[in-house]
Amino acid sequence: MKRTPEYLQSLLYWWERRSLQSRLLLAYIFIILVPSLIVSVVSFNSLNETYIKDAMNKNTNLLEMEKLQIMNQIESMERSAQLAKLDKDVENYLTNENEQQTRELVEFNMNAFRNLTRIQFNNPNIEHLRLFSASEYVHEIWPIIFSEDRINQEPWYKHTFGLEEQQMWYFQDYDLDLMNSSIPENTPKISLFREISIIAGKHAGIIQVDMLLSNFSPRTFSDIHDDQSQLFLLDKDLQIFTRTNDSILLENTAMEQAIHDRFVTLQQAGTWDTHYEENGKSFLFLQVPIERTGAYLLNVVSMENVLKDISVIRNKTIGANVLFIALFTVIVYVLNSFILKNLVRLTEAMKKARRGELYTGITMSAGGEIGELAHHFNKLMYKINELVAVAVRKQALTKEAELRTLHNQIDSHFLYNTLENIKMLAEIDNNRQISDALTSLGGMMRYNFKWSGEYVKLKDEIRHIENYIAVMNIRFEDPISLIMDIEPSYMEVEVLKMSLQPIVENSVKHGWSDTIDEEESNGKKIHIVIETVKDDICISITDNGDGMGWEQLQELNRRIHTDDPHSAGIGLQNVHQRLQLFYGIRYGLEVTSEQGVYTKVLITFPRVLLTGGSTHEAYSADR
Repeated sequence: MKRTPEYLQSLLYWWERRSLQSRLLLAYIFIILVPSLIVSVVSFNSLNETYIKDAMNKNTNLLEMEKLQIMNQIESMERSAQLAKLDKDVENYLTNENEQQTRELVEFNMNAFRNLTRIQFNNPNIEHLRLFSASEYVHEIWPIIFSEDRINQEPWYKHTFGLEEQQMWYFQDYDLDLMNSSIPENTPKISLFREISIIAGKHAGIIQVDMLLSNFSPRTFSDIHDDQSQLFLLDKDLQIFTRTNDSILLENTAMEQAIHDRFVTLQQAGTWDTHYEENGKSFLFLQVPIERTGAYLLNVVSMENVLKDISVIRNKTIGANVLFIALFTVIVYVLNSFILKNLVRLTEAMKKARRGELYTGITMSAGGEIGELAHHFNKLMYKINELVAVAVRKQALTKEAELRTLHNQIDSHFLYNTLENIKMLAEIDNNRQISDALTSLGGMMRYNFKWSGEYVKLKDEIRHIENYIAVMNIRFEDPISLIMDIEPSYMEVEVLKMSLQPIVENSVKHGWSDTIDEEESNGKKIHIVIETVKDDICISITDNGDGMGWEQLQELNRRIHTDDPHSAGIGLQNVHQRLQLFYGIRYGLEVTSEQGVYTKVLITFPRVLLTGGSTHEAYSADR
């Protein structure tokens, strides 16, 4: 592990040296300060986003309203051009290839031309309705009908050829007076062009509908404007049109280029960046496309006032937090002084007890945790005095227990020596049966007396069972055969001591009835099998005894698995509870039987390997 940095060690040392009152005070300030700062930051960010969102919504609505106004003007211009194009008399007049008679001119002027003037009269926002004819026989009728020769130098003229049924929109920063051939200043306009052609592909004339941008988008060129926002019109070539007086572009010289660059990105990649900063000021760029014209309407919003309001709220929030923390610190310090006064008294009493001075008790009227602590400290000191006396008595009892243990060890050695002497006498008399029985009995006694732990190797438990069967067979006319189907590698597996022998003993005592038909019997047999199931060890101990019926088997399993200590005291229950105590509730015993055929006890426990075993057959487990 990496070492703790020195500065952190110094900080921890300084913290641990502070008094409890100081640490509580600092902890309270930290507990209040951190959430307060988090809440303030989150609230400020949320407020900031709300203000910006409100500003965006407000100006977006303004943009949409202006767009709606523009779309109405576009409808008006398109309707005027369509009405002029649908008038057959006008179309015949403009495409005439012969010199017209005076009567025809007077009739046209009284009827068709009057209808054209009425179109412009009904749409006062339309600046000009002009029809240009390519025919040399057409007579100009001002201010509507003109010859195309007057406009053949205009930049948009050649683009009108081939429009046929389509239309073209064109923004200009001036309005040409055809009758005086002059160009008034500050008269930007938008023009709608439609081509006149009777035969497809043959150009016969042009319909032009003009509207000044001041009428086309009133808010963009209004003299009454908001200092915090400004509207812009951009044509399809990204030429910018807006008011010239008090323009926001005058103070921000790089903004015009930034607007152009962002619209280029919008046209090429389809992405738009709303936020812009220049000269330490923040702006919002909000835009909507103007369908049909290929143009855009842009609203540039200054965030200066919005950010100023946010800054005022932020300063007020910080000031309120500082004032609150200062007031909170004073109150906490005073309250801690009163609360911890009794704790100081208790600390002094503990110091006296630690120095070995006579403890006379401490009386404290305070309640709560400190009063309870003082009460328990008094009890503790009185209990210590009692324990000192008890410790002296325990020392005496311990010595007595040690003597008794030594005496028991002497008695067990006496029994072992006596058995060995009797065994030698049996061997001298050449009585091998008694000698072998005494050997097995001695092994059983050593196994029982030597209880150095709860766990033994499986081979030790099996050896104990073999000794037990050897001793028991002395009593029976028909000896019990012990059959084991165990691989040598499993002999190193760890099991609970005396976990198998009680089951074998239960089979010996209850497996067979007193009378056995020798002709039908194959002899008494106990079969022990061990195998691995997943990560567990399963040992089955099966006898070929009388077995039991279904009801008796269910009752036996119920008594084995019951938690009632007053249940029938069979050894199987004890083994099952020990297995679950040491290994867990998923392990234990399960009994199966068939009347007159067999009884099987299945033991399940985890595979645990003691030192010296085969690691490829078993693995270590944490008990």
